[in-house]
Amino acid sequence: MQTGENDQALRKILDMTRLISILLLGLHFYYYCYSSFKFWGFSSAFSDQILGNIYKAGLFSNFHKSKLFAVGFLFISLLGAKGRKQEKLNYKTAFAYSSTGLLIYFLSSLCLLLKIKITEVTILYISISSVGFLLILSGGTILSRIIKNRLNSKDIFNKENETFPQEERLLENEFSINLPARYHLKDKVRNSWINIINPFRALMVLGSPGSGKSYFVIRHVITQHIRKGFTMFVYDFKFDDLSKIAYNTWLNHKHEYPIAPKFYIINFDDLTRTHRCNPLDPSAMTDITDAAESARTILMGLNREWIKRQGDFFVESPINFLTAIIWYLKKYKEGQFCTLPHVIELMQADYDSLFTLLRTEKEVEVLINPFVNAYLNDVMEQLEGQIASAKVAMARLSSPQLYYVLSGNDFTLDINNPEEPKIVCMGNNPQKIQIYGAVLSLYVSRLIKQVNQKGKQKSSLIFDEFPTIYLNNMDSLIATARSNKVATCLGIQDFSQLRKEYGREQADVIMNITGNIVSGQVTGDTAKQLSERFGKIMQDRESLSVNSGDTSISRSKQLESAVPPSNISSLSSGEFVGMVADDPDCKIELKTFHCEIINDHQALKKEQDNYKEIPIIRKLDNAMVQRNYLQIKQDVQDIIHSEMERLLNDPGLAYLVLKK
Repeated sequence: MQTGENDQALRKILDMTRLISILLLGLHFYYYCYSSFKFWGFSSAFSDQILGNIYKAGLFSNFHKSKLFAVGFLFISLLGAKGRKQEKLNYKTAFAYSSTGLLIYFLSSLCLLLKIKITEVTILYISISSVGFLLILSGGTILSRIIKNRLNSKDIFNKENETFPQEERLLENEFSINLPARYHLKDKVRNSWINIINPFRALMVLGSPGSGKSYFVIRHVITQHIRKGFTMFVYDFKFDDLSKIAYNTWLNHKHEYPIAPKFYIINFDDLTRTHRCNPLDPSAMTDITDAAESARTILMGLNREWIKRQGDFFVESPINFLTAIIWYLKKYKEGQFCTLPHVIELMQADYDSLFTLLRTEKEVEVLINPFVNAYLNDVMEQLEGQIASAKVAMARLSSPQLYYVLSGNDFTLDINNPEEPKIVCMGNNPQKIQIYGAVLSLYVSRLIKQVNQKGKQKSSLIFDEFPTIYLNNMDSLIATARSNKVATCLGIQDFSQLRKEYGREQADVIMNITGNIVSGQVTGDTAKQLSERFGKIMQDRESLSVNSGDTSISRSKQLESAVPPSNISSLSSGEFVGMVADDPDCKIELKTFHCEIINDHQALKKEQDNYKEIPIIRKLDNAMVQRNYLQIKQDVQDIIHSEMERLLNDPGLAYLVLKK
């Protein structure tokens, strides 16, 4: 860097100053060891005359005066010295050399007190003093080679530089979820709030197992929304963890609702602690599209690989077949037998009887026509391929326990009905995900259809481990439910899990239209995608350049990721990053956060210890469950016999009967 200085002239001045210091030290040796120099023949009249003039100037008035002048000029010469910079050199080494040299330099005078020959004393004194002088020179040179402006090495992980201001105000309304937190801003710890003031724009909670999704976030969504008068649906993957929280919160706050909501449980493992509900309730199915949606949901839940093959002939055919059976039972005797167990049993009937019954219903004729034609034309391989996949999949649901729960009618799924508000918890079992997940998918699909309507009470839908169930058009729910006051909370472990179960296109849409994100520890593509979503902040940058003559440090500001993927991958349990969405009535400037959510662990433990168990709903024995199972089978046989008899006895309808 050009400073306008004459570097060559400056070096000459420094060299001259150092030469003066050496000359002064030489005069000191000559004056105080004169007898030895005279003995060696190094004296003359001219040098003696010069020495006398210097003596008159007062340089040798004190023994140490000339030595101090010599070392003083040496220090002056070292001030402007510029050596080749080295990062390994440090001040400790430089000061060790200098202090040792000074000590030897000034203590060398003790040699003059030795009782030996004067010439030997002179040699010893000059040698030791010279060594001290050289050590001082070496120490000063090392000092000039040290990099004085080192980079800041305290924050080796760049944590302080990646901190940013976060929302410290508590912004609360009648719908909000507010989580207390603390965060780092430079070297200070500050308190903050995660204000999800508009949960109707959907909330996605991510995090690998053990990151604290349920304990730090989802439990507070449940408790705060029940306190604020929401009706609620909870999909409890590990039953009854969340259901117990919802039940006890409901017990404590149900009196605060205008109309106290009722609490219902769906649980396939313990039939004494479950209500019964018919997801194919005929009163909730207004047209055949409802039956088609139910058929698609149940078959996609049972055959997850079909999700990515929607539109294929051998995927759409079983869906049409199942749709026809559901709609037939809905129309038969005003839906008296329209339940999923009756659908499963009717599917198993022989083709003659089954197709005969279905042909009596004009609305499903267009759906079953390809199957009937294939049957009549003896294209049995194609027919079996179309129907068997549906029959085999649905047969997995044929169990007395499932039939018992699915055939009852303790409650309807319109949870946000202002006249009959409800809180419904549905439990899954991680050991039986494939079977229970498909049935629960049907429940949720029908529930969403009834909830997402205008003029209903505010409601909250909470899905723990959301990818374990299949909901067709979940993106439409998030996109349209905002105006109907339906808040959706999706708990997932990783974006890749959602893509695996729902397919890339639908998973990407769900992720991109979700307004509120709260993420614990995630890795890989999920961490990268979140980091890009959170944006960038201005960060200080320093670079060090070392050359033979100088050291330069350049400082700049650059836009870098506010939360790098590596930070998201290394979050501890309870630490979360994310972004909240605001609304026009309450603008939030600081939407992004990187903080630790504060839970009062002792208070939560005390609360959990006082939780009441979900009570027994009805006393039940295996004989009652088995009797219900056999009754459903008998109902289907009665339907077939009575309808076949009616058709055969009516000449105008006899043509519908198929016989082969």
